[in-house]
Formats: sequence, C-alpha cells, structure tokens
Amino acid sequence: MARTRLYVLATLAAVAVLGLLPARLHAQAAKEQSLGSVTLSKKVMANGQPLAAGTYTVRLSNDNVTSVVGQSPDAEKWVEFVQGGQVKGKELATVVTGPDAKTVLKGKAPAAGTAKVEELKGADYVRVWINKGGSTYLIHLTLATS
Repeated sequence: MARTRLYVLATLAAVAVLGLLPARLHAQAAKEQSLGSVTLSKKVMANGQPLAAGTYTVRLSNDNVTSVVGQSPDAEKWVEFVQGGQVKGKELATVVTGPDAKTVLKGKAPAAGTAKVEELKGADYVRVWINKGGSTYLIHLTLATS
C-alpha cells in the first residue's frame, strides 16, 4: 500500500515537472471558455428543458456538434448556461465570424466583449447575442409557456 502511494506521488511529481498537468488543465479550461454573462428576464426553454429567469454565465461546452454537408465545422457550438457553478441548461449557438456577420446579422450587434438579450417579434422567442473574440454567438430560446 505504501509502495503504491509512493508510485502515485512520484508519477504526479514527474507529470508536474514535465508540465503535462498544467497543459491538460489549460486545454480543459479552453474548451469550457466563458463567453459572458446574461440575464434572462423570463423563463425559457433551452434544448427542450426549462431554464428559469435569472443571471447565467454562458460558456462553450465540450460537447461536439456534427456539422451538416456544406457547413463549416465551427458554424455551431453547444453552449451551457451556468448558475452557482452548476449547468442549468444548454443550447446550440450559431457562430458567425468576419464579414459574414455584417451580411447575416440585422440590427446593431452587441459591442465586443458584451452580450445582448432581446425578445423577438411575436414574443415567442428570446435571442441571446454574445460578441466574443471576433465571433458572434447567436442563441435562440423559446419562451416557456408555464
């Protein structure tokens, strides 16, 4: 038993010295990159699940998206709505970058590094716009009926 503990400690020390542990943790953090904070004023549905009104941190998820033929592999990303350190919901976000953003997006997008939440015409949907790192993330949520 003591020999096993020594082996584990020696392995952890070697990993730390070689810099592998921080790199792995850095890669995990990069995949769960925070996009910003948003406040939802009404209860919505995210991926078929209810998401209560409140303030959430929106971050990129580790979940993969299968792209469709003709679509860029980075055109959609799963995002998570996190509150109190717990994932409360997730939804697909459309990612628009570069000159495409000006041709696709109508209206004034949020300033770089900020987010905007708006109710769409007809009051059936909420659009969350997040402008982060040169990309615009569009998340469309359905208003919950109950």
